[in-house]
Amino acid sequence: MPSELTRKFTLNDLRNARAGGSKIAMLTCYDFTTAKLMQQAGVPALLVGDSAANVILGHPTTLPVPLSFMIEITAAVRRGAPLAFLSADMPFGSYHGSIARGVRNVCRMVQKTGCDCVKLEVAASHATLVRELADAGVAVIAHLGLRPQSIGVLGGYRTQGRSAEDAGAIVSLSMQMQEAGAAAILLEAVPPEVAQAVIDATTVPVIGCGAGPACHASVFVTHDALGLTPNPPRFVLHLADLASPAISAYAEYVRLVTSGEYPAASQQYTMPADEKDKFLEAQETKPALRAYE
Repeated sequence: MPSELTRKFTLNDLRNARAGGSKIAMLTCYDFTTAKLMQQAGVPALLVGDSAANVILGHPTTLPVPLSFMIEITAAVRRGAPLAFLSADMPFGSYHGSIARGVRNVCRMVQKTGCDCVKLEVAASHATLVRELADAGVAVIAHLGLRPQSIGVLGGYRTQGRSAEDAGAIVSLSMQMQEAGAAAILLEAVPPEVAQAVIDATTVPVIGCGAGPACHASVFVTHDALGLTPNPPRFVLHLADLASPAISAYAEYVRLVTSGEYPAASQQYTMPADEKDKFLEAQETKPALRAYE
């Protein structure tokens, strides 16, 4: 039986997981109804990812999703799972251009959604922004490794940190982000040796997204794990096939409507007998409409 969340899961719980060796499950979520179900299932941490651009809006990359949309769906997830530790992705372009603009948009996200932290896909140049946000009291998850918002520079969705030089750069950047005040680090699509090196070099919780077993928490795109997307990444668990029963249900609805079986009497509303008689009698006494040529 699922164990529903009964208390608020916080950043301190994530920190305690690092200190105590426990593992935290995190999933992506994009709507109120799913968030409510995830809280009932006991999922302690949720990420409203900019992967919504792919699995909700149908874009081939995460780049087109706007900040206003991310704010709207993050607020919906917050309403559905008030006890979960909720992280919100800052979308492409929302924290670039100037420190002031980045701080303003992050504060807008936090104020309008009630999220517990924000996630930024970072390069070394983002250290000042992370520091400004930390000084303002915003918990930041620094996203390293494969950064989907930088797909144009990376040249595709490829494993990162496979060479000694690249792996060393990821470890160095993780240390920079911690020094700047990042509350946690997310590593995507890196070898487990790189994740272990990051863990050894830092003291903050490390969340893995295809980064091996040493990470203190794990996350992936929920739709990938439920059979709702083609060709999910190799690190994603197959939790269930929700696509096949959904297709069957939709096809059954089509059959029932086209055959005339729906709506049946049980799916219709009724009038009180006396009101029905009066209505039908009134219809019979109305003059017929004349057709004009």
